[in-house]
Amino acid sequence: MALNPALLRDGKIRNSKTEILEVMLTPRLLSTIALVVLAFGVIGHAALPDASAPPNPRPNILIAISDDQSFLHTSAAGCKAVRTPAFDRVAREGILFRNGFAASPGCSPSRAALLTGRHTWQLEQAGTHYGSFPAKYAVFPDLLEAEGYAVGYTGKGWGPGNWKVSGRTRNPAGPEFSKRKHTPPNTSISINDYAGNFEDFLSTRTKVQPFCFWYGAAEPHRAYEKGSGLKSGKRLEDAVVPPFLPDTPEVRSDILDYCTEIEWFDAQLDRMLKLLEAAGELDNTLVIVTADNGMSFPRAKANCYEHGIHVPLAIRWGAKVPGGRTVDDIVGFVDLTATMLEATGTKPTEKSQLSGHSILGTLTSTKQGLVDPARNIAWAARERHASSRYNDLGYPQRALRTSQYLYIHNFEPNRWPAGDPRIVQSDGSLGPMHGAYCDIDPCPTLELLVSNHDVPALGKYFQLAVAKRPADELFDITKDPGCLQNLAADPAFKKTKQELSGQLMNHLQMTGDPRVQGNGAIWETYSRYNPIRNFPPPDSLK
Repeated sequence: MALNPALLRDGKIRNSKTEILEVMLTPRLLSTIALVVLAFGVIGHAALPDASAPPNPRPNILIAISDDQSFLHTSAAGCKAVRTPAFDRVAREGILFRNGFAASPGCSPSRAALLTGRHTWQLEQAGTHYGSFPAKYAVFPDLLEAEGYAVGYTGKGWGPGNWKVSGRTRNPAGPEFSKRKHTPPNTSISINDYAGNFEDFLSTRTKVQPFCFWYGAAEPHRAYEKGSGLKSGKRLEDAVVPPFLPDTPEVRSDILDYCTEIEWFDAQLDRMLKLLEAAGELDNTLVIVTADNGMSFPRAKANCYEHGIHVPLAIRWGAKVPGGRTVDDIVGFVDLTATMLEATGTKPTEKSQLSGHSILGTLTSTKQGLVDPARNIAWAARERHASSRYNDLGYPQRALRTSQYLYIHNFEPNRWPAGDPRIVQSDGSLGPMHGAYCDIDPCPTLELLVSNHDVPALGKYFQLAVAKRPADELFDITKDPGCLQNLAADPAFKKTKQELSGQLMNHLQMTGDPRVQGNGAIWETYSRYNPIRNFPPPDSLK
């Protein structure tokens, strides 16, 4: 059995079950062990660090990912309803990116794209929700570990899904650190002490070993404790209601509850930054703060609209990245993967086949605004999200986002975008009309829309969230960030729509998307590893 030198510390050896065996290690024995390890190159493919060597010049990586947060909802972006001092610090001392885009409006495929650096349609089962994660797709934590990095995660790594059935021995985000728990401030906050677990992770490595740590919060994923925002002292008038939702006290309060959970994510990040600062390692740490997809509200999460894929993004690397800048370059998740590998000097393997391009040049520049004009497009996609339709069918979308336009192609416009409106109940009876829409997380805002679907003032918002949509959607984001006015059928935008549609389809063809290569039905064959709901046949819901 190979000895992992990273587990050798203070005259003790930790075995694979983290038990501690007391041993007497003489200097001669230590030297012998080091020589053996160096000769065979083992520590997850890495050599034994020299305790007398200076700190490794390669950067550490801390990537912090909130769960369901749209781009506008940080105080650095001007949102009055939320206070995010840690995000603001990273943005102030590094770069605030105005145009960061998730790979998908759903967490599992979006995280898979970030881990692999590949578009979701290139990942087979991992491009769906609650699927598996084929082991043939290399992930950056494994690549970094092979280069000597200590890797780990706390909270939500890749998921939801089943990585074990793919033959993987651990979550694609790395070894889990979750032993520390705490008493949360309200019932919807995770008991996971994220920052405490990060501290435990730091204690497991030698000082000369660089690290890559994935902090995946469960917040602000629903459900929220209703009224927690108001209870914390927030004011209804500070909530900014997006134009696709009704401006009512119920919706404003729901948004405040969401903002409270963002603040919890940020507070844990603040503790982590201070731990690194106290250890003298912050300035050599590439800190990336973002979210896996947009806010968990109707017509946002699980939709390729602006509030579903446009996410916060701030990056700090004190030793390399000039701070105090705001950048307009369009950056996708697959670009972040390529950036981390380049920054650490890690070469992609043949299995990696990255789809993105590193933004290291943008990071190390001193420019603001549009730094690299070539960075003018992001891609996004979704297939299956929740179990929401007959036979577990998905709602396939592909999207292209430029600095001005968002173009979306819906491959199955005959399906309900938010899920079928009725569900078959456990006793076999058919549930009420408008009693399903399972691609929208249950929430007070959805309840308001459903209960008032026939009230004209609110019904229009209900229809925006659940009504069937045309195959093509085109929005001028500069004038319509809420994605309310579809320009796809407007003669004045015919040329724009044709150009963007052609660009999207060409890119999908070049990158091997089954949806444009005649094998789109394969997406419906992938196993779902959570219960499948029962819906009536589509013809009965017309």
